[in-house]
Amino acid sequence: MPASLATVYVVDDDHDLGASVARLLRRHGFAAEPFLDPAPLLAVYADVVPTCPAHCIVTDVMMGDIDGFAFADRVRVIDPGVAIIFMTAWPTTANAVDSVRRYGGLDYLEKPIDEDRLVRAVTEGVSWSIRRRSALGRTARLTARERQVFDLLVEGHPNKVVADRLGLSPKTVEDHRAAVLAKTGANGLAGLIALSR
Repeated sequence: MPASLATVYVVDDDHDLGASVARLLRRHGFAAEPFLDPAPLLAVYADVVPTCPAHCIVTDVMMGDIDGFAFADRVRVIDPGVAIIFMTAWPTTANAVDSVRRYGGLDYLEKPIDEDRLVRAVTEGVSWSIRRRSALGRTARLTARERQVFDLLVEGHPNKVVADRLGLSPKTVEDHRAAVLAKTGANGLAGLIALSR
């Protein structure tokens, strides 16, 4: 995807820095828009998702009423397919680990922002978002029961365990598994696991 078609939102309560990061990204061809506060973005984001979701959000960690991590949690509920990159002037190892493990961030950047690293992170985020949205679209076609089977299979459970957990016969689980593979286009368990990430 050309960078110019990739929407990136920059959220930072430092107006000058947020605007500067957005300008930098626009110079590299991204459709970047700054937001001074996460609340207005959250207020409109649910309406934007069906037609023009962001590919990537670059957000400060330390902000006013809603910090970057709380913001990320709220965005993930609305749009699980957007890539999130955190930035901070006060880096800590604990926050760096949490940004990835707990909040699903793709990167954790220290201010002042290194331009090359930011552009690489956003480029990677756009690619991740495109893949993630494709995977979500493929699994969205599953019925509720097929989704239960899918979830247990990607956790590594064999058909017999899936059958026991769901109160089904192994044959019924095999039928659901076949339907899951057909609907998602996956060519086996490895393909299903890739769709779940």
